[in-house]
Amino acid sequence: MKQKIVIKVQMPCDKCRSKAMKIASKANGVNSVAIEGSDRDQLVVIGEGVDSANLTCSLRKKLCYATLRSVEEVKDEQNEPEGPEQNPNPEPISTDCPQLPKCPQYPPYPVTYEVKVYDYTPNPSYCPIM
Repeated sequence: MKQKIVIKVQMPCDKCRSKAMKIASKANGVNSVAIEGSDRDQLVVIGEGVDSANLTCSLRKKLCYATLRSVEEVKDEQNEPEGPEQNPNPEPISTDCPQLPKCPQYPPYPVTYEVKVYDYTPNPSYCPIM
């Protein structure tokens, strides 16, 4: 599935624009990168299987400001048939919510911590200096 990802990036100079384009072009699955917008502040990335959140984070690390504007599917005009496709036996639409992928940085089980309590007296009876 081809995606069109639009990211707003703060790019005040040509050096920043070329840096943003280099970062975006190194991402996995990117086919093309372009700069659009009236202020030339939107980076448009087209590709297959591009991780838009990861790309936005890497742009944020290098250029300090990046906001993910939109992610939309791009359909190829060459592969589409001329007329509307009609399926005689449509599949029923599932009403179940899709399962979200588990985050690899958090364990799937509850984590227990050991807490040690130390006795603290605010006014000790001895003076450690003398």
